[in-house]
Amino acid sequence: MNDPARTAPGSKMADLGPRLLSGLVLAGAGIAVVTVGGPVLAVFVAIAVGLMVWELARMCGSGEAGILAAVAGVSSLLAMLLPEGWGVPFLILPAFVGISRLVHRKMTFAIFSVLMLLAGFGLVHVRGDFGPAWMAWLILVVVVTDVFGYFAGRLIGGPKFWPKISPKKTWSGTVAGWIGAALVGWGAISLLGGGNEVIGLSIGLSMASQLGDIAESALKRRAGVKDSSNLIPGHGGLFDRFDGMLGATVLFLMVEQVVGFPPAPWG
Repeated sequence: MNDPARTAPGSKMADLGPRLLSGLVLAGAGIAVVTVGGPVLAVFVAIAVGLMVWELARMCGSGEAGILAAVAGVSSLLAMLLPEGWGVPFLILPAFVGISRLVHRKMTFAIFSVLMLLAGFGLVHVRGDFGPAWMAWLILVVVVTDVFGYFAGRLIGGPKFWPKISPKKTWSGTVAGWIGAALVGWGAISLLGGGNEVIGLSIGLSMASQLGDIAESALKRRAGVKDSSNLIPGHGGLFDRFDGMLGATVLFLMVEQVVGFPPAPWG
């Protein structure tokens, strides 16, 4: 695999066109369903979760990926539409079905599938409890982390973060992602209000999104595949595109009650 820091400038951006086009399509669809919210958003997220579980099951060697995807999609939708207490068991159910059906990588499937359903539940929760503007902030943190990391990693290069697992990820790109997330946090304070802790939370969510990306890279290495699927031109599969969102959304669910979201201004 070529080292981006040593690759000719034109080849560094060879995949930029397909990435931008598919990214714009995804962004347009995302903005539409986030604006509408409610059951439309829940159905959209449930379909995305089902497709990601399909990709996960295939990487885990399952010949029943379609069945596991259907279970995950329906379970995700029920978890989002039922009262929260009744919905919780459905966030875990696909993991048990996967354990019973898979021959190999049972716990890998179980852990990642739970994270996928939690993340989907979390996105709908953010939209319902905090509104579309704060949901846009969460999405922008992940997107800007990826974009800043992409360009800094290819234009600046430098030491690799974890070359054995993610050969293209550099420290320059990693830190640039944190800086981009901080700028998104600053913009959120300016437009939506809230205290300066929004900036720190944005950086933490950026880090979590990067860990989600690294975790998926490790899974793909173990499975011997380059992409989770070929559903999205320039991006691979849905899991490739939303691995960072998984990490950020799950962290947000964990800390939002502790930090009191949105944080109040100081003074």
